[in-house]
Amino acid sequence: MSGPLSGIKVIEMAGIGPGPFCAMLLSDMGADVIRIDQKRNESSKPKPGFIRDAKYDLLNRGRRSIAIDLKKPGAVELVLGMIARSDALIEGFRPGVMERLGLGPDVCLARKPALVYGRMTGWGQTGPLANAAGHDLNYIALTGVASAIGTAQTPTPPLNLVGDFGGGAMFLAFGVACGLIEASRSGKGQVIDAAMTDGAALLSAAVYGLTASGYWTNKREDNLLDGGAHFYGMYECADGKFVSIGSIEPQFYALLLKLAGLDEKEFTPQMDRARWPELRKRLAAVMRTRTRDQWCQVMEGSDVCFAPVLDWSEAPQHPHNRARNTFIEIDGVTQPAPAPRFSRTPPKVQRPPSSPGEHSEAVLADFGVPADAVAALKRDGVI
Repeated sequence: MSGPLSGIKVIEMAGIGPGPFCAMLLSDMGADVIRIDQKRNESSKPKPGFIRDAKYDLLNRGRRSIAIDLKKPGAVELVLGMIARSDALIEGFRPGVMERLGLGPDVCLARKPALVYGRMTGWGQTGPLANAAGHDLNYIALTGVASAIGTAQTPTPPLNLVGDFGGGAMFLAFGVACGLIEASRSGKGQVIDAAMTDGAALLSAAVYGLTASGYWTNKREDNLLDGGAHFYGMYECADGKFVSIGSIEPQFYALLLKLAGLDEKEFTPQMDRARWPELRKRLAAVMRTRTRDQWCQVMEGSDVCFAPVLDWSEAPQHPHNRARNTFIEIDGVTQPAPAPRFSRTPPKVQRPPSSPGEHSEAVLADFGVPADAVAALKRDGVI
C-alpha cells in the first residue's frame, strides 16, 4: 500500500452513497479499509440498487469485503475483535442502529479506547429531524443551499454533490483524519458526528457572508455566481454545445470583450447589476455565432477564464486531463483518479471494487483468526 494513510486500518460498515465515498477516499490515501457487508441468505431477494456488476460500483473500489450475518451468535464479538485491532470505524446508519446491533460507540471504545468512531447521517445524531428519512436534496434545502440553485423561476435539483459527497463524505473523511492525528497524541478516541446539513451549511459560508453584507440577494440568477452576472455563466454555441466563462476580474473581463469582438464602451461598467440581464442577452447572441470548438480556438488557455462544457465521455479525453492523468482506467472502466496528489507518498487505487464477502476468509486471517475458527464461522453461517 502507498499513500499518506498507509498503516491505518479502518472498519467500514457498508452503506449507500456518501459512506462508501468516504471509505473510498480513505482507501485511495493508503488506508487499509475493510468493508463489512451484510451477509444475505441464498433465498434472499437481490438487494435493490443501480449497479449489478461490481466493477462499475466505483465507490466500492480499493477495499476488501467480508460478509457477516450480524444476527448470528458470535458475529458481534467477531466484529468487536476486528475493531480492537483497527484505528477507525465509519458508519452511516440512522441514529441508534449501531447501538441496537451491539456496536455502538460506548461498546467499541471500551474495546479500543483510541478508536476514532465516525458517524455520518443527513440530519445529525441529534435534533428534531435526527430520526427522519431524507436524501441529499432535503439536506441542502434545509441549509439554504437549494434555494440558490436553479433558474429565476424555480429551484432545480442539482447532482448530489453538495450534501451527500461534499457536506457528508468529505467532511467525515476530514473528521476521521483529524481524529486520527489527535488520537496519536492523546491515546484517546472519540466520536465524530458528521451531518450532511452541517457540512452543506459550512460549504456555503462565503455566501452567508455575502448575504449578511447585503451584496447577495435571495433571488436566483441575480448574483455574481448564480447566473446573474453576464460574465460568469454558461453560453450556448452555434452547434448546441456550451462553454463556461468566468471573467470576474477587470483584466479578465477586458480580455473577454477583446476576444469576443465586443465594444468595451458598450459593456462597461462591468459591475452595473441593473444592466446584467441586457448584457447577458447580448453576449449570448455573440456566443451563438461560433461553435464550441471555434470558441476554444479563440479563448482556451487564455486569461478569459474559459473552458468548454464537456460531458462524461468528453472530459477524460481533454488534453489537460490526459496530461495530468485526472482519469484512469481499471478493468475497462474509466474513473477519476485519487486526489489530491502527494510528492512523497502518492495515493493510488489499491484494487478494483469488490463483491460482498469476496475476501472474508483472507480478511479474518489478517486479523489473526485461526483457520479452524474461520471454518467454523463459515459452517455456522456467520460469514
